[in-house]
Amino acid sequence: MAIVVGVDLGGTKVQSALVQSRKVIGQGRVRTPSGGADEVVEAILGTIDIALGESKAKRSDISAVGIGFPGQFDASSGDTLGAVNLKGFQERYPLSRKISKAIAGAPVVLDNDVRAALLGEYQLGSGRGFKNLLGIFVGTGVGGGLVLDGRVRHGRGASGEVGHTVVMDRGLECGCGRLGCLEAYAGRGRMEVRARQMVEKGEKTILFEIMKKKDRDRLTSGVFAAALDADDRMARRLIDDAVWALGISLASVQNILDLEAIIVGGGLGDRLGAPFVKRVAEAMQPHLFISQNPPELLTTTLGDLSGAVGAALLAAGEGLEVSS
Repeated sequence: MAIVVGVDLGGTKVQSALVQSRKVIGQGRVRTPSGGADEVVEAILGTIDIALGESKAKRSDISAVGIGFPGQFDASSGDTLGAVNLKGFQERYPLSRKISKAIAGAPVVLDNDVRAALLGEYQLGSGRGFKNLLGIFVGTGVGGGLVLDGRVRHGRGASGEVGHTVVMDRGLECGCGRLGCLEAYAGRGRMEVRARQMVEKGEKTILFEIMKKKDRDRLTSGVFAAALDADDRMARRLIDDAVWALGISLASVQNILDLEAIIVGGGLGDRLGAPFVKRVAEAMQPHLFISQNPPELLTTTLGDLSGAVGAALLAAGEGLEVSS
């Protein structure tokens, strides 16, 4: 059977999964390099090689590669056009061609990283059995994807971008440059910006001490989780604000689309797990028009493999229309 590779490219990690007959037979993961696009390509190839090593396969065995990209791209050329949370990808870059050349000319398919993760959960994870659902992935940024009437919704390019719904008029600045977006409050990158600003004003926290102890160069989900376990006041405040913003945004989406379920994943969603998702469900309640019939709020089943597995399904040609 053909072997396909799925790559989840994010602001914090690059993760690849080798998939055969819808089963993961190898995986690899590294931190996302900060040196630019060429370094990211080497990181992607490195994770693919790790996955190949686990499965005893070779690059020449790969029939196709799917990449979930956290930004804008040209699907026809396979070029990336820009990514707010990924250094080195602010201009057009031939990502698909670079990877294809290194993988014996295998075709490379690009799609939005969150749509890929949603596809993974819909086909093989928490989304099975639902025809109308939202996947929201809370990580460095906040991305979303929609399944409507059993099909992944692509729209004209912005479908499911729940991270850029406005939760506060003229609110905090988002990484996209606009004010008051959900991502400005719940995206880990902007939460770190706020934390640094609060420290500059004299507020105390152990977030950055934990970051150094864990040998991280940013406030990862694990850093936030450890700070919460230590009852750090600033970490609690930032997470409280994230829950508040998620409640407003997701309730607004629900009031428009009347979804059956919402899957909450991403680095922060997966790390904080069911208690975090329960808090978000509670924060939605006051804003729901029909509060007695809320959507099911679910954690992911595939965890941090959602994106890579979904990208592999895309590579296998299973992403345009999803069976109901």
